[in-house]
Order: sequence, then C-alpha cells, then structure tokens
Amino acid sequence: MRLGINGLSLKIQQALQCSPCDGTAYAFRNRNSNRIKLLIWDGTGVWLCQRRLHRGHFIWPSSDATILTLTIAQWNWLTTGIDWQRLDAKPPAHWQA
Repeated sequence: MRLGINGLSLKIQQALQCSPCDGTAYAFRNRNSNRIKLLIWDGTGVWLCQRRLHRGHFIWPSSDATILTLTIAQWNWLTTGIDWQRLDAKPPAHWQA
C-alpha cells in the first residue's frame, strides 16, 4: 500500500500491458485485505482513492484471472466488505420455489 499514482500506474503498464489512462478502474488490496486503492482516469487526470475497513476484510475475487470485470452492484458490495460473490449466486437446481 506504499505505492502512489506513479507506482501503481507502472504496475498496470508492466503487469497487465494496459494503459492506466484507458478509463478502466484498477483496484489493489493489501495483504490483510482490509485496505484497497482505486486508480482511475477521468479524462483529465488520474484519481487515487483509498478505503480502509476498521473491522473485517474485503472479499477479493477468487479467480486466477488478473483482470476481472464487476458490475456496479458487485463493486458496491465489494467496497463495503460484503461477500459480493454470494449475492449473485444461483440457488441449487434441486431447490423449489
């Protein structure tokens, strides 16, 4: 969590082969999963935002993919520390409504 805009931009360019100025929001977390940083280009400059949970931790995607696309609802749940992956889970097929 020590990296700032320049360091995180460099990580995006080197690891993902993407431009940090492409309009995509890039999220980074610390080892304890209680802090996240968001890097986003708004058309005129780069924003760096940080969020820290005082209790609990962020539920990070369990996918092996380096890049993951989230819906707005999933992002809102992730940033509040709620298990956003369970909110979109389909009920088992044997359940009857």
